[in-house]
Amino acid sequence: MTIYRDVLSAVVRCLAAECIDNTAKQAWQKLYQAGDLSAKGGSVLGAREMLDMDCLVHARLHSQLPPRLWHALVAKYSTHQARKVEAIGCLVPLVESPAPQLFRYKAATAWAFPQLKGADGKRSTDMIVLSTSFYDMNTWDLEARPERTRRRWRADICKALESMVNEALVEAQEILQAEGVLVERAA
Repeated sequence: MTIYRDVLSAVVRCLAAECIDNTAKQAWQKLYQAGDLSAKGGSVLGAREMLDMDCLVHARLHSQLPPRLWHALVAKYSTHQARKVEAIGCLVPLVESPAPQLFRYKAATAWAFPQLKGADGKRSTDMIVLSTSFYDMNTWDLEARPERTRRRWRADICKALESMVNEALVEAQEILQAEGVLVERAA
């Protein structure tokens, strides 16, 4: 039974599943089904069945992906604040860079929590919002190395993290195709 239109939607939904509540919804929320693939030949599941499937996919990917790839997906796409922060902590030692530890940590955190537009604190109630000063690379390197060096370090760190995410998505796609939950693409 095909459930997800692509691997990215499956990953995002399964990582969000642990933050989904089962409380009563407004009328419009009951009408919307994020997993509706009926127009694409997929099957439509009820909200409870879709949540169960998201949890199953979460468990499958968590158990079958190598830890570094799982942490890359969690850091990039999770909505669970504590898990996202934990994943960043696991990724920082894996990123090879001549940058000092503080710089690598702040660069990885800024990658996982990109700077959002708008005034600080004026966004969704349950989001981690980093202060504008956090994104200032001058605070990332206590030895005040040249800006060109810091920019290169940051670009290399982000490139390494994005590479892990891309590798994780490729492996996740293989896992989910084997499970038969992705829509088959016509060749």
